[in-house]
Amino acid sequence: MKTKTTQQLEQQLKRHSKAAKLEIWGRTISLTALLLIVAVVVAIIGFVASKGIATFTSNHVNLGDFLTGKSWNPNITDANGKPEVGALPMIVGSFLITILSAIVATPFAIGTAVFMNEISPNKGAKILQPVTELLVGIPSVVYGFIGLSVVVPTTRAIFGGSGFGILSGTCVLFVMILPTVTSMSADALKSVPRYYREASLALGATQWQTIYKVVLRAATPGLMTAVVFGMARAFGEALAVQMVIGNAALMPNSLVSPSSTLTSVLTTGIGNTVMGSLQNNALWSLALVLLLMSLVFNLIIRLIGRKGRLQ
Repeated sequence: MKTKTTQQLEQQLKRHSKAAKLEIWGRTISLTALLLIVAVVVAIIGFVASKGIATFTSNHVNLGDFLTGKSWNPNITDANGKPEVGALPMIVGSFLITILSAIVATPFAIGTAVFMNEISPNKGAKILQPVTELLVGIPSVVYGFIGLSVVVPTTRAIFGGSGFGILSGTCVLFVMILPTVTSMSADALKSVPRYYREASLALGATQWQTIYKVVLRAATPGLMTAVVFGMARAFGEALAVQMVIGNAALMPNSLVSPSSTLTSVLTTGIGNTVMGSLQNNALWSLALVLLLMSLVFNLIIRLIGRKGRLQ
């Protein structure tokens, strides 16, 4: 038989302490937040997907014609009675402006990150880092107004035409994604162990040889992640691009001709359509393409990061 004292002692030992109760509450709140985030993401993907596929299930638009068609005018039909919902001009415009802005921004971003971390860390921390953080905080509409007031007239004066087009959008997006790529590139360089540099210098390499042959090569996965992340940022930008690209749903025949992107067509057209109509469903299909490409960019970032960890 257990004595009363033994029973009381056993109850006290089985009772959760205050720290244990706080840990249980913390785990519960964290799990709830995680499940909520997962539910929100799944709901967004499911909602956009259900709206996006309505173009092909309800309006019976051919997927191949949608992805390869060059004419975008959902309000009318062609000679064969099919609606003109060719998304190829917007897809090409989005990829062109994304790739070009990444090509232009990458050398500047990596050069700035190298200067901040390897050549002059003190000046980089005092001058370049605050400037980079300031660029991140500027709203997209400000970039758009600057592009509309400065970039478009400059492009018009130098290359002719209206000034609106892929080139103007590239210049604006270059400035917008530069701080993002710079910050991530700087973090990638910081992650390179210090003894890599010390070993290279001990073998007689110069500072530039150490940076080029050792540091940059060791940080390559992180730098590639920064570039892809910047491309994902550029691919989804809407307002600033809409203000300088011209918003013409035409195949771009040059960098200075008016064009459009997936986001620019979405922002200008979604408020002028009726829910459930072909015009509205076609715009949701563009949103689905944009969502799928964002998921592809995220997948590429994860694959690059995993490759870097394996090395």
